[in-house]
Amino acid sequence: MGMFSFLSRWMASSDDRSSGGDFWFEPVTMRSSSGMRVSADNAMRVAAVYASVRILAETMASLPFVLYRQRADGGKDRVTDHWLYTVLAKRPNRYQNPYEWREMLQGHLALRGNAYNRIVANRRGEIVELMPIHPDRIRMELMPSGDYRYRVTDRLGVEAILPRGEIWHLRGLSSDGLMGMSPIELARESLGMALAAQDYGARFFANDAKPTGGWIEFPGSFKDSEAKKVFRESYQAAQSGANRGKVLVLENGMKFHEVGVTNRDAQFLELRKFQITDIARLFRVPPHMIADLDRATFSNIEQQSLEFVMHTMTPWAERWEASIESELLLDGDDLEVEFDFANLMRGDAASRSSYYQSGIQNGWLTRNEARIAENLNPLDGLDEPLRPLNMVEEGSAEGLEGDAGQDQRPAQDVTGPQDDEDAQSE
Repeated sequence: MGMFSFLSRWMASSDDRSSGGDFWFEPVTMRSSSGMRVSADNAMRVAAVYASVRILAETMASLPFVLYRQRADGGKDRVTDHWLYTVLAKRPNRYQNPYEWREMLQGHLALRGNAYNRIVANRRGEIVELMPIHPDRIRMELMPSGDYRYRVTDRLGVEAILPRGEIWHLRGLSSDGLMGMSPIELARESLGMALAAQDYGARFFANDAKPTGGWIEFPGSFKDSEAKKVFRESYQAAQSGANRGKVLVLENGMKFHEVGVTNRDAQFLELRKFQITDIARLFRVPPHMIADLDRATFSNIEQQSLEFVMHTMTPWAERWEASIESELLLDGDDLEVEFDFANLMRGDAASRSSYYQSGIQNGWLTRNEARIAENLNPLDGLDEPLRPLNMVEEGSAEGLEGDAGQDQRPAQDVTGPQDDEDAQSE
């Protein structure tokens, strides 16, 4: 009567295709070996999945969007008067602000591996809106020419065919270059076990934290199988529903034997803990960020937070940037898209102070740039970089050494007018 025996019995009952079985009332999804049907939506029932997707979506949505134009000297200037900046940083569509829009699209990417937007442009060819499309309502269709198009079904069930130029398609990891692979579908066995264990725990505690099984010892024998069936049904009716928890009365020397919780059942908690780590591994999220602090220390949390920025969010940002530049910008635009990670890498007050001090004293950071980085208004006279007096450029070193040699003349060779008159008088 352990957890695994319960799961096997539950799987058999969930596959019941009779008129009263559960099979016909389940959504059309992919069934895992544990018997659970796993989809992007019901996977969010697992707290670790929801927490991981939420962290990825909220972090991506909070990164400032920056548009640059390259300069001839290798520098770059920020651009805020371009239509792309207006759409991605101000108002992506008439229904959502940039944070909500990016959060939703990153959630689609994390769960389904694909995110879609319908491109709405004006007469000048400038994009004025990006209308998100739920990934479950759109499918790609390959054509004999080798090109592809999209079939989109709206909420009323009406299907429309759109060319690829009207859809902005953000892809996750792909095996064919056309469609991103769904992490939920690939990890359905692991998530199916998590869902099954979660349902098992809910049923276990719904039964007052007692196993549902037990057996009755009867010293005699029943008249026939029908009598045994009638007794079993009457016993179950007397101990279920509104009669649950009432005193049990047995006759004819019967004894009830309750099945206790075994060591096998005790492994249930260990399984739940392992699943948290497994799901964090799936989304490449540090366990401490989804409240798993079993092996967390001050030092490794700091390092894992840096790794989250470098190895988790940076690849996602690069995926967004590359897709925006290749799909939304024209070939002649000398613009560069970037999501700014400065806020995620700020560190504590002491670290930032040391960073600013080093930059200002070595001349590669102005005092006003440091103030702006700390959300302070610039002040007059602080725009010029400071020049360290004890260091010069290599090309100027020889000239300075020559000047220094001319100034350092021997004292006996230096004579003034008065000294010359004294020598003549002698």
